[in-house]
Amino acid sequence: MTEVQPYKIDVSQSKLESIRKRVSKYKWFPAPVGLPDWQLGMSTSVLKDIQTHWLKSYNWRAEEARLNQYPHYIAEVDGIPIHFLHIVGEAEGRRPLLLSHGWPGSFYEFFDAIGPLAFPSQHGGNPEDAFDLIIPSLPGYGFSGKPVAPIGQRATAKLWNTLMQDVLGYDTYLAQGGDWGGMVTSWLGFEHGTVDGKGGCRSIHLNMIGLRPTPATPQSDDEVAWLERSAAAMQAEGSYFMQQATKPQTLAMALMDSPMGTAAWILEKFHAWSDLKGGTLFGIYSRDQLITNIMIYLANDAIATSIWYYAAFFGEGGNALPDGERCETPTAFANFPGEPVYFPPPRSWCERAYNITRWTEQPHGGHFAAMEAPDLFVADLRDWARAVD
Repeated sequence: MTEVQPYKIDVSQSKLESIRKRVSKYKWFPAPVGLPDWQLGMSTSVLKDIQTHWLKSYNWRAEEARLNQYPHYIAEVDGIPIHFLHIVGEAEGRRPLLLSHGWPGSFYEFFDAIGPLAFPSQHGGNPEDAFDLIIPSLPGYGFSGKPVAPIGQRATAKLWNTLMQDVLGYDTYLAQGGDWGGMVTSWLGFEHGTVDGKGGCRSIHLNMIGLRPTPATPQSDDEVAWLERSAAAMQAEGSYFMQQATKPQTLAMALMDSPMGTAAWILEKFHAWSDLKGGTLFGIYSRDQLITNIMIYLANDAIATSIWYYAAFFGEGGNALPDGERCETPTAFANFPGEPVYFPPPRSWCERAYNITRWTEQPHGGHFAAMEAPDLFVADLRDWARAVD
């Protein structure tokens, strides 16, 4: 069994000073006049606000201490050092739940859900709803090791199954994910699900549908309308995807040298993909939350390898299932209605790709569901797991 090493986040002072210096020395340029604030991408006024908070109020050491309140570990899995949180709560080893993040998020997305999921009796819940939580950083993200070449979602699913079974010793487990984490979790269900109740992933929970059926031919007016709407959304918002999937190294050259550029690249997506109906970015997230998520990319120089993950998606063959096959692992889907780009297909389409056993419509929340609406996220996971048990 691979040795698991305790890990403590402890970014060097010299690294923090280097980041801070580059943030303070950022060279501003004029914003366009007479246009809505976010129309051409990142808002200059919001980024200036973030810079001011970063330099005058933000305390990484305090955030670092908060992150370290839960146990972190590193284990080498198939040659890659994988960072993960492992919280054995009131479930006491009996109910493992693997949570997978995406881009431009991090393991930190789940932070406000950890207590209620692992220690429900301390948060107004019932101890029988508790999970063991395993929350890894994707390869090349956060404090995980960096692959020498792009590694994709299907390969990550294999890593995660090895982590759960061979490294941590869980015979079976539950898994949840959104964004790339949803794709990883989907491949876990498709290729590493339990067989006759033994070994692997018992059930999956998604807040983004990843896999598509083959043939991907619409079979209803609703499916035709979804395909048209989805194509329009990607035309409007998907340029980042094609850049990161086709020429990630060019983008990485700029982002690796500029903390403020990295902040803009990430924050623009938090604004575009969150449920901001009647509110603002800072009405959903605190400035500290936003900067901490950015710092997790900066502290270990992970922004370059994180965007390699998009090139690996195409390198692995995309998200099409083999002709006529679907993910037979029982699948729950939670639809958070503020998702503006990766909104779900009609259920009929999804059922050709997944064994959908649960579908819930949430009242609010967007792409970063666990971070935007942790109470709804926790409640849906509890209900799903009760049904699985």
